[in-house]
Amino acid sequence: MVAIFIALRNLPLATVVSISFAAPIFTTIFSIFFLSERVGIYRWLAVVIGFVGILIITEPGFESLNIYYIFPIIFCVGLSYVAIAIRQLSSTEPVWLISLNFSIAITIAGLCTLPYGWKIPSFFDFFVLSLVGLFGGVANLWLSQSYKFSEVSLVTPLKYLGLVFAIFFGYLIWGEVPSLKSLIGGLLVILSSIIIFRREIIIKKVPTIQRHD
Repeated sequence: MVAIFIALRNLPLATVVSISFAAPIFTTIFSIFFLSERVGIYRWLAVVIGFVGILIITEPGFESLNIYYIFPIIFCVGLSYVAIAIRQLSSTEPVWLISLNFSIAITIAGLCTLPYGWKIPSFFDFFVLSLVGLFGGVANLWLSQSYKFSEVSLVTPLKYLGLVFAIFFGYLIWGEVPSLKSLIGGLLVILSSIIIFRREIIIKKVPTIQRHD
């Protein structure tokens, strides 16, 4: 989390977003070595297509490379390890306990930043931040649950859909009309998710068909 905040302060938003969405690539690689998951060509194809869609949407610029470009990569590696750790812990620990410990750790880490320019938020800002915390906590709980019941290399690429929902809510709430490149990139992201879902449906049907035979 610290790495992504440093990156956001020193790099263009589009660049940080595009690099951070490379996390599914690292997670897929880690799942092979740490969880012994079998990652087929279709999952790799979905990861690559989704990442290309993100690049089309964000149009990152790398004209002035500097040391701060390493921080989004650190964030990706850390986020990927968290996914692996949740998958491993969920075999012995309840999901709610994993999410609770994660929230407590983040809260303690956040309190350590109070001396560095923290300001008392207004009532509206406090309300919005509370909603962010509430929905973020629920999302973290559901994400942990999905890692428990499914393979990490299957769940992680679906995070690409987050940018598609961001475009949708941007239009719905603020009236931001998506550009052509945003629509094309969004379609690629959706396509990557369809590839994953379609492949999983086929895989689940094969044993059933064999049993009937």
